Order: sequence, then structure tokens, then C-alpha cells
Amino acid sequence: MKPLHRHLVNTSRKVLCTAALAASLTTAAVATTPSTADAGESEPSPDSPQATDRGDARLDLPAPVADPQVPPTTTAPGGASGIPGTALDAYKRAELSVAAALPGCKLPWQLLAGIGRVESVHASGYGLKPDGSTEKPIRGPRLDGNGFAEVRDTDQGEWDADTSYDRAVGPMQFIPSTWKKWGADGNGDTKRDPNNIYDAALGAGLYLCAGDRDLSDPAALDRAILSYNNSREYVNTVLGYMKQYKDGGVAEIPNPPVGNYPTQPTTGTLPTPTPPRQPVTRPTPNPTPAPSKPATPTTPPAKPTTPPAEPSKPTTPTTPTTPTTPTTPTTPPAATLAKVELVGASGITAEAGSAFTAAPKVKAVLSDGKPAKNQVVVFVVGDDTTGATRFGTSDSLVVRTDDQGIAAAPGLKAGAKAGTFTLRATAYGSANEYTVAFKGTVTAAPVVLARKGTEPLDVVVGKSLTGVELFATAAGQPVVGLKTTAGLVEKDEAGKWQPVKPEAAAKGPYFKGGKDGAEKLTVIEPAATGAEGKLVLPELFTAPETLPGTYHLRILTAEGVALVLEVKVTAVPAPAPQA
Repeated sequence: MKPLHRHLVNTSRKVLCTAALAASLTTAAVATTPSTADAGESEPSPDSPQATDRGDARLDLPAPVADPQVPPTTTAPGGASGIPGTALDAYKRAELSVAAALPGCKLPWQLLAGIGRVESVHASGYGLKPDGSTEKPIRGPRLDGNGFAEVRDTDQGEWDADTSYDRAVGPMQFIPSTWKKWGADGNGDTKRDPNNIYDAALGAGLYLCAGDRDLSDPAALDRAILSYNNSREYVNTVLGYMKQYKDGGVAEIPNPPVGNYPTQPTTGTLPTPTPPRQPVTRPTPNPTPAPSKPATPTTPPAKPTTPPAEPSKPTTPTTPTTPTTPTTPTTPPAATLAKVELVGASGITAEAGSAFTAAPKVKAVLSDGKPAKNQVVVFVVGDDTTGATRFGTSDSLVVRTDDQGIAAAPGLKAGAKAGTFTLRATAYGSANEYTVAFKGTVTAAPVVLARKGTEPLDVVVGKSLTGVELFATAAGQPVVGLKTTAGLVEKDEAGKWQPVKPEAAAKGPYFKGGKDGAEKLTVIEPAATGAEGKLVLPELFTAPETLPGTYHLRILTAEGVALVLEVKVTAVPAPAPQA
């Protein structure tokens, strides 16, 4: 397990060093913190708030940083366009993320780069950081109707620091109301921040793909860009940069520093009015009646004979019990991804050139022990010595877990040669990444030996047999450089082929060897197979004393693959009788 934020910063400069680092981070963001808009949400139209005339946030950009310059020391091809490394990383991660969530959209990262170039020059000059944030906020003009559309405040100044009117914000210049619906977490930090280029690029990708758009269709692409900014000039400019990045190449350059820009006019925060205090209604006191004047007694009162009793002491009042404040029930935290584990054995094996019969599987588990449903898992082939073990043509595959938390990786095909590889499965939670690995082994495909032609191999006593050709293949492909032995064999009592016995060898066919070919051999090593897997057998001789009959010639590989050919030696034909 590795902390996600540290992993992100460490790899942000390594643009897609592996499909896992790119796809897993971004697809995890789509899966774990989706936007509030549904994947099949109806597509935004050119009259959507995002498409309104929201001004140009780059009007304050100084000319020297209008286009990032490619350093002369770079190895990029001539004419390549410079894009800051973090921005380029964000665009490419967003492409892979959207491809995993909405595979039918076919979003190219160059489209996001074209929009990022037009909107903020890839956040150049605003102090773009490796984590995707900027030192200086990127805010467009106030949309108060003076020269631009009028858009009243929708975010209480949360993103644009304006509590009266909205402004477009961030590297991709989102209207706050659009971001509220399409905002996404592109870097796995559990936040959706339009000022972060990872989040903004992913949000833009989801917005452009809304309504099941297929951006490989020029008409759908045109509508998508118009829904981002309803301006034909804007569309043409974005398409121009998109084509430039596709055809002319792109060079990753260091993130430019903060530029010396004029300060945008600020709008003071309006004070929140204090609600008026309600007057306190005091209770009306009951009137106390005036005391009556006592009458003058006529006879003085008699003196008491018994002194009055002592008055009783008042009882001390009981202190009232303070009522217990009711406890507010605490909401348990939402379960998060806790681990990924292998399903079945950790080793997978297949013959060279063949498909793995069982798809590797892993299980994603939440912190409450329940299966992690719909969790994105990225399988990546690495450490490969097999000559390209692949999922189709790719070394990576992005899949989602089922209701049991299981993710399977079908379609894995072994490389063309024997070797090993590692198949890693990675899933990303909100704060950590979880990886498990399979150890893959590719065994050599069995060699198949086949003779060219079907005509019988017949030879007359005293003659030789030449031109016998064989072909060696494995998994339908030629085997080059294969070494074999060719030898005469016979069956033993158990019916197994064995080299011929010396006494039989003396009267059968033979190969020539030794100095000047004077030695008779029953076993020989032909030359290794050539470029087409072809093997030409050495010349097989017979002597006048060779006995006519059926002999067997075995071609054998070091792995024990054998081909046995039948050779018939016939007697010299008797001379035709003379008339």
C-alpha cells in the first residue's frame, strides 16, 4: 500500500510512464468520486451557461509566455509544441480515465490540450505546481453584462471570490454552475477543485462526452466544443491546436514560474445582514391592592398569657436536576477501499503464442469487509522477457469489479518465446493505492516437424537419397536456429524407437562423416534450421552390400520432439533380357 498523494507528486513528471499510473489514478477518480452528472446525461448545448460569452482569461498574459517554449536541449522533433509537464500529464490521465468510464466517447487528450491552450495557455505563468494547483488563481472577467454575458452569482464566491456575479475559473475556465454539475476529482485527493488542472481536465472530459457523444465523429466533436464556448472562432482555434498537437508533436517542458500579471479587480465581500432582533414581550404585573387604614381599637388588647411559639425554619429548596442534552447520533464514515487480494493461485502459465486459459482475477474489499463494487482495477504487464505478453496490442487493461468485488482480466496472450513476466493489478482508494501481483510464466511452444512433400522416399541399392526438406514451427511460427539429430532407428521389443544395432547398421543406409567422409555414420547432426525454419537433411547413402528393405530415419530435437521417416531401399533392377 502506498499513499496516493505522494505517489501522485512523484509520478506527475513521468508522463504515463506506465498505463497503470495514468489509468488507475484517473479512472479511480471517476469511480470513487464521480461528478454529480450521470454518465448518460443529455449533452450540453451551445446555449448552456458554459457556452456563454465569458471573456478571455488570458487578456492579461504577457507575450513572452503566451506559448511555452521548448528548450533547445530537448530531444523533441522540430516543430514540437511545448506543454508544461503537469498539464500534459493531466490531459493524458483524463483521456485514459474517460476511456475507462465512457469508452464510446473516444476523447483524445489533444482536445483537452487544445482547450487548455486557448483558455489559460496550460496554466502557464500562474505558477503551475506538480500537484496540479497554481500559485496564482486563474479567473476570467466578471460576468456582469458589461461586454460579456450576465451570469449572477451561483457559488456564493466559493470558486471565483465574487458574491455578486460569476467568473470563469481555473485552467479550463469553468463557470461555477457548470463545475457544480460536472466537477470531478482527477488526482484522487477526494476534492473537486476547478483550479486544479487534474480535476479541471477530467471535468472537461466528462462534460465534452456527455450525452453518449462519440468525439471521433466530426459533427459530434463540433457540437461538443460549441457547448464549451458558443463561438465558431473558438471552435476553429481549439481544433487548430488539437491538430497541431497531433501532427506536430508535443514536448514536455518544466512548469513555467508565476508571471508578472496585473492584478484582477477584486469585488468586496458583501456583509451578511444580521437578522433584526424580535422585541421581548414582558408579562404585565398583577396590580397590588392598596392597604386599608386600620380602625382605632376601643379597648386595649389583653396581654397574652402564653408566649408565642418559635417560628419554624424554612426548608432548604432542592436544587433542580439539569436536563440531559440528547446525544446527536453520529453517522458512521463511508466505507473506503481497504485492500486488493488475489483470487486463486498467484502463478499463471501458458505456452508461447497461446492465450491464458483462465483469466487472472483479484478481489477489492472495502474497510467494512464488504466487496468494493464497480471499483476500477488496472492490470499491467511488466518485467516481460517473453517477447510481448499482451492484452490484444496493449500491455495494460482497465476493468471494473462486479457485485462480488471481483475483477477479471480476460484476453491475456503469451509472448512468442519462453520467459517470465509480472502482471500487477492496482486499485486506488481515496488516500492509498493497493497492488497485488501475479507471476507469469511462458513455456516454449512444442515444436512441430513436418516434411515437405509427400512422395515416397525410395532409393536403389548403391545410390543415395538427397533433397529431403523439413520445416520446424511452433505455434504456427517458424523456429529458427533449431538443432536436431538425424539417425537410423528400429523398434525394440516394447515398440519404442531405438538407434539401430551395430550389426544392422553395417548392412543398412548411412551418412558420411569424419575426414574426407570416409566414416560411415548412422547418426548425424544436420545444420540448424534457417530463417523459414527449414531443415535440409544430409545425403543418405547406400552401398552395393546394403540389404534391400524398409528403414526408418528419425529426426529428433533436444526436447524430445521426433519425426520418423520411412525410407525404402530397393534392389538394383535386373537387366532387361536381350532379344
